[in-house]
Amino acid sequence: MTKQTKIMKNNRRKFLQTAGTLAAGSLILPQFGCKNGASDSKTTTTSTTDANTPKPSLDEFGIQLYTLRDDFPKDPMGVLKKIAGYGFKQIEGFEGDKGLFWGMSNTDFKKNLDDLGIKMVSSHCNIKEDFEKKAAQAAEIGMEYLVCPWVGPQKSMDDWKKVTDQFNECGKICKKEGIKFAYHNHAYTFKAFTGMIPHDFIMDNTDPELVDHEMDIYWVVTGGADPVEYLTKYSNRFRLCHVKDRLKDVAADVREASCDLGTGMIDFPKILKVAKENGMKYFILEQERYDNSTPLKSVEVGANYLKKLVFA
Repeated sequence: MTKQTKIMKNNRRKFLQTAGTLAAGSLILPQFGCKNGASDSKTTTTSTTDANTPKPSLDEFGIQLYTLRDDFPKDPMGVLKKIAGYGFKQIEGFEGDKGLFWGMSNTDFKKNLDDLGIKMVSSHCNIKEDFEKKAAQAAEIGMEYLVCPWVGPQKSMDDWKKVTDQFNECGKICKKEGIKFAYHNHAYTFKAFTGMIPHDFIMDNTDPELVDHEMDIYWVVTGGADPVEYLTKYSNRFRLCHVKDRLKDVAADVREASCDLGTGMIDFPKILKVAKENGMKYFILEQERYDNSTPLKSVEVGANYLKKLVFA
């Protein structure tokens, strides 16, 4: 493991521990991963002037700013200008030491985004502190979602019930402000617990009128589940997704195995087609470790993949 990877992993752990403890346990990968179409398909490399070239399937796509967690706090506007140049039209924020808007007011942050042609569609946040205030600020600048990024494994069914009750309450707060609430999954919710699958319990016990869901495709796969199965079983419940790839040929128990988008084992042309057919609205790149010399270079690779992506 490189020094950079160790730093990234430690930063990730520190961030997630604001809402819970890290999950543990063995992982079993599903068998549906396959060659990633957009990076290898001949149709995506033909000239854009060729009348037979299929039109890319995504009109717009976004990025979770946690992908650039080391660069962004040092120079928010400089990083935003670069990602705008890569083709990102949407961002999803996360709550850092300087809040949701990085030391700026919500309206000033929005103005800076407007100047770059970027929309902040959502943000991860700590739902246990000042949630009503965050919902009001998000609504004021036209954001659509506040997202809970982590709750951690629970110890009992009663604890899981408390989680879903809290999600429904957050949904009520967001609805009052005219925005929406969503939950972002990790691998642990797909592991059997006291005779049930926690993620199914969450889906079945959150009010569809109050709680949407953000599918982190990487963590569904890493948890041993099939994204297509969940997208179809819970149609129109997943409205945002993290498009995050997983390294080929790594052991099933390797948790931190994300890679440059389009170079891994996840079949995004297939999965994202099903996602869009079942109500997915926002397609958001996220990456937690990097194959290139800098996170920004990996992000540029991901943007180029999404620009050319043709659904299977």
